Amino acid sequence: MDINFINLGFGISDLQKTFSVFGFEIAYYGLIIGIGMICGVCIAMWDAKKRGQDPDLYLDFALYAIIISVIGARIYYVAFAWDSYKDNLLEIVNIRNGGLAIYGGVIAAVLTLIVYARVKKQSMLSMADTGVLGLILGQAIGRWGNFVNCEAFGGYTDSLLAMRLNVEHVNSSMISNELWANRIVEDGITYIQVHPTFLYESLWNLMVLAVLLMYRKHKKFNGEVFFMYLFGYGLGRAWIEGMRTDQLLLWGTDIAVSQLLAIVLVVVSAAVIIAKRAQVKKLAAVGGAVETAMEETSAETENSADAEKTADAAEKAGETEAVEEGEEDITEEVAGEIVETTAEDLNTEKKAGKTETVDSVNRE
Repeated sequence: MDINFINLGFGISDLQKTFSVFGFEIAYYGLIIGIGMICGVCIAMWDAKKRGQDPDLYLDFALYAIIISVIGARIYYVAFAWDSYKDNLLEIVNIRNGGLAIYGGVIAAVLTLIVYARVKKQSMLSMADTGVLGLILGQAIGRWGNFVNCEAFGGYTDSLLAMRLNVEHVNSSMISNELWANRIVEDGITYIQVHPTFLYESLWNLMVLAVLLMYRKHKKFNGEVFFMYLFGYGLGRAWIEGMRTDQLLLWGTDIAVSQLLAIVLVVVSAAVIIAKRAQVKKLAAVGGAVETAMEETSAETENSADAEKTADAAEKAGETEAVEEGEEDITEEVAGEIVETTAEDLNTEKKAGKTETVDSVNRE
């Protein structure tokens, strides 16, 4: 077998790195990378729709970002593997055999998004929160291109996931002294037995994607999902990169540049998340205090209004009582006048009666 997971009992006996369509050779590596990109765009558009955004905004962005990211990934790789290309510059444009560094693609994608968001008058960090969902899924799928190319593997291991590779399919520069010392020869074929770090990273990326999908509805600020991606992916990459035998090294050192960058991004993203969450918490506390103060002011205003209403009611009641008392006084006065008038009328009638009686007597 050309690739054999020896402790799991399965593998590929006749590895083909390309297939032909109408006489044109297509690399499986490129096909798998392309599938990863398409799936990434689809999940980003799906999330954009869920968030009430325009999915076409992300489709348009992808048309620019994919091309620029591939260029960025290649530039990053060539820059740190210059000795392999300085004598054959035309090989720089040949990516059919691999040679794309994901961090170069990520850097290029972020720079593209900054410009795109500004032109479209969108929030770069808000778009990044959705974009990284597609990015991490594309990475998880794309790592299987490394599997077909027999690259991105680690040192010797005899663990459950140990993978044997036919050295005829492996770039000799990736075979470390440790791997060669532990080579295995069967039926005249030489194998190296390695950590399948491409598989580790693919599974790690799927786990990061699951966490981001679950958390995205609970984010506290724009950009939090983006920084969580940088933290989560960087954490795994820093660990996995340390196992790989094809590390890109910082010029003039033995430091794995992608491992160093991953560690820096983990620290920076963690610091940003902590600082922003503290800021959000502080603003929430201030907002709560302002809301409480407004509620207290509103309550005081209502109490004052109630007091004024009570005073007005009391004043009106007093005026009503005074009016009623006045009306009673007037009624009593009128009644007294009526009584007096009636008494005077009666006296007048009596006097008239007496006068008539005297006149009658006199006539008699």
